[in-house]
Amino acid sequence: MFRTKRSGLVRRLWRSRAPAEGDGDADRGTHGSGGCCMGKTTKVSKSNAGSEAELKALTHSILKKIKEKQLEVLLQAVESKGGARSPCLLLPSKVDAKVGQQSYSLPLLLYKVFRWPDLRHSSELKRLSCCESYGKINPELVCCNPHHMSRLCELESPPPPYSRYPVDFLKPPDSPDSGPSSSDTGGTTYSAPVGLSDSLALQESGERAHWCVVAYWEEKTRVGRLYSVQEPSLDIFYDLPQGNGFCLGQLCSDNKSQLVQMVRAKIGYGIQLTREPDGVWVYNRSCYPIFIKSATLDNPDSRTLLVHKVFPGFSIKAFDFDKACSLQRPNDHEFTQQPRTGFTVQISFVKGWGQCYTRQFISSCPCWLEVIFNTR
Repeated sequence: MFRTKRSGLVRRLWRSRAPAEGDGDADRGTHGSGGCCMGKTTKVSKSNAGSEAELKALTHSILKKIKEKQLEVLLQAVESKGGARSPCLLLPSKVDAKVGQQSYSLPLLLYKVFRWPDLRHSSELKRLSCCESYGKINPELVCCNPHHMSRLCELESPPPPYSRYPVDFLKPPDSPDSGPSSSDTGGTTYSAPVGLSDSLALQESGERAHWCVVAYWEEKTRVGRLYSVQEPSLDIFYDLPQGNGFCLGQLCSDNKSQLVQMVRAKIGYGIQLTREPDGVWVYNRSCYPIFIKSATLDNPDSRTLLVHKVFPGFSIKAFDFDKACSLQRPNDHEFTQQPRTGFTVQISFVKGWGQCYTRQFISSCPCWLEVIFNTR
């Protein structure tokens, strides 16, 4: 029987759909327990989401109505898992589809089929700033590219006990400009003045003003120079098919630790750091969790800073400039040690730290970032 190119694209897309829970290969971004950013999963049963055959028939019927070029765009995004730069897939936003007893808009159905089988409502999503539909309200055509979206990271209240970063564990360094020197110090807090002196030199040399600088660390050693960020969005990655940004894989490291090398290899697509109108967002593009500590993620009345776990495919507002300027934590030694010229956010790849981990401080984590914001 003669098979058209369109039919071949549709079959490849169906084979590339996101595995449902229980398939043994589901996205790590929607599973796990004990994290601050929870991918609240619900088992997809036949009674509430229709059978596999029904979903397949519906998906095929929808995809066959899409133009071939649009199918190629969708296939590129899905097969590369967001690693390749794919354009927007603009489709009507008002078309609804019904699976079992549940109705979904066309965009939501595609996000559900190709990224998050447990997705229930569009309020769980955040559109990435690279998307044409970003910031638009109720457009006639909306981008349905599943890799132009992320899941919103919801902070639990109260936070899980493992993530608390107690003040008692923080001890002052020997000098204000020293970097991490032992596991007795939080380390990263005190490296910021050194980094900012490098970034100030960039401004004095005539470089365009930056909104943040990024330092990459392996345990207690900073690797490479600071990366000054002027553009609104930055990809930080180890291995990205079409990467353009801060490539950690190109940095020269003398660290021979097997753990560091293992974690370094797992960074993969890494993260996307984006300055948006409401603050700075971090999108986890990798296949493994990341861990974040930021003063503006916590309750203003909290005496301690918390470490937040962010699963793959999720976004979290890691920093709020307005909130940062109004924060006062007189009892928090770590917060009062922040340099006056900026604030920092700390991000660890794969491995967490805190009271219930063997790593008490981020300076003991294999691979981590320090993002130093310019608030002037």
